[in-house]
Amino acid sequence: MTAKQPKPFRVLGVQQVAIGGPSKQRLRSLWVDIFGLAVKGGFVSERENVDEDICALGQGAHAVEVDLMQPLDPEKKPAVHATPLNHVGLWVDDLPVAVQWMTANGVRFAPGGIRKGAAGHDICFIHPKGNDEFPIGGEGVLIELVQAPPEVVAALT
Repeated sequence: MTAKQPKPFRVLGVQQVAIGGPSKQRLRSLWVDIFGLAVKGGFVSERENVDEDICALGQGAHAVEVDLMQPLDPEKKPAVHATPLNHVGLWVDDLPVAVQWMTANGVRFAPGGIRKGAAGHDICFIHPKGNDEFPIGGEGVLIELVQAPPEVVAALT
């Protein structure tokens, strides 16, 4: 499917990579202890069934967040540990415009709409699978769209 109209937004770069596993500590052994990423925060959400460490790779607008996630309850959904590469986050310059345009062009979004994410930015998710009404999905990958703050937009454009 080809877009029917010019794209009124830009994808600026990778904002995050989210990795899930049964134990955050095992993930930290590689990403923090071996690779040397700094833990810059955490996020816990019963609704999202997640306990995560938010790590940083790089600095400033070029930093990429690496989220190390474990489920609060391994028997509940979403199962953040079931797919080790949980999702990829992309910076966008105008999230509401991007969502409106993508929806009009057949992109399927996961339930929840635009909301605040773990790092405080507005976010939403492209569903891993398309359907009859919205045939374009992530082809098995959950994709998070993240509203870039002004300093990131300026640095990456």
